[in-house]
Amino acid sequence: MPMAEREPSPRKGSRTAARVRASALKLFARHGYAAVSMRQIASDVGVQPSALYNHFPTKQDILKDLMLSHMRDLLDAWPPFADEAGQSADPLDVFVRFHIRYHLQRREEVFISYMELRNLEPESFAEVEAERRRYESILKAILEDGQKSGAYRIADTGVAARAIIAMLTGIPNWYRENGPLSADKIEEIYLEMVRGSVAATPLTASIESD
Repeated sequence: MPMAEREPSPRKGSRTAARVRASALKLFARHGYAAVSMRQIASDVGVQPSALYNHFPTKQDILKDLMLSHMRDLLDAWPPFADEAGQSADPLDVFVRFHIRYHLQRREEVFISYMELRNLEPESFAEVEAERRRYESILKAILEDGQKSGAYRIADTGVAARAIIAMLTGIPNWYRENGPLSADKIEEIYLEMVRGSVAATPLTASIESD
């Protein structure tokens, strides 16, 4: 059957589909995509395996749905966060704060979206990658504006954007709320590192000059 005929909607409204997503998210994060079967997901949801196929014909469809939903929710969350920060806020700082806060609240989604890319079929990978590039383009545009104004010194804005996102996305893998540093402190530390990586004025220097 052609892929176009069996692709699920990224945002199904039924309760069963939502429960399938929640169960698959939990099981994939805990055991890994390859180790989880449709039968296991059905058992966790409390339905017969046949009920899953009404919503997601294959396990690949569930993985793709989870990844696309994560990226689309991320993209939808950015504009209101940026608007609330205001035009006077440094856009690079706003992006870093947004990325850290959003991802720290979604550890399982982050883990699956980055660790399970290798398990996506080519067509599914292309769709997910397109959404990832859309998100990267937000940061790339910020870096390009800073480069043009002379605020940042960057050899390649595309490479810099991917490097910064990769660094920030790694935080949920190791950060723990009961650790020695608060989330706010981690945010400030990473802001300094990001600004240093693009040769921007350090936050401490900016504060002292005010």
